[in-house]
Amino acid sequence: MGEAMARSWRRRTAAQGAAALDRYAYAFLAGGRQRVVESAVVALAEQGVLSLRATRLRTTGEVRSGHAVEEAVMAACPRSSRVQEVIDRVVCSPSVDDIARRLVRLGLLSRRRQRVTRRGRRLLVAAVAEGGLPAYVREGPATLPTGPVRHGLLAAHRMPDGLGRALRSMGRALDDRHDAPAGDTADGGSSGGFGWGGGSGGGGD
Repeated sequence: MGEAMARSWRRRTAAQGAAALDRYAYAFLAGGRQRVVESAVVALAEQGVLSLRATRLRTTGEVRSGHAVEEAVMAACPRSSRVQEVIDRVVCSPSVDDIARRLVRLGLLSRRRQRVTRRGRRLLVAAVAEGGLPAYVREGPATLPTGPVRHGLLAAHRMPDGLGRALRSMGRALDDRHDAPAGDTADGGSSGGFGWGGGSGGGGD
């Protein structure tokens, strides 16, 4: 009897906590830490306080929402910075760690490997069915309209570690010698989708 009451209490507590999840918590469930940062970049670009041209981010105003992840993104690029460098810094920031810890407490992520649990997947499906999540939160930057933000985020999407490091090193060397002009808004028309759970997996409850 006592154990049944405890399970019921845990379910009620988790349901109450899940009801207050914001878009960045859902982004974590949908695509892991990188999706959280990508979603913040899109939101800040929509606010007009962050500019993404080619593969570089630069701040153009002051963040208004005060969300910790958005503030971390802004702090990571006080001057023009490469998109992947900003993502690499923010994915391990305290603001994203806090989201992970909360999702673990709610039973939506596994504790050890931070994989989405069955409960987390059910909650995400329900949130999508309600229609309140932007497409880029659910499925990543491939859903964005053609333009510099979509192109920049897709170009920066993490490649296999060895190849990714080599290509980024080559890119940094080329940028240092031939840095692209700030007004370059060309979109190479990258395509491809990123389904739910990229980097998050599907662990059990």
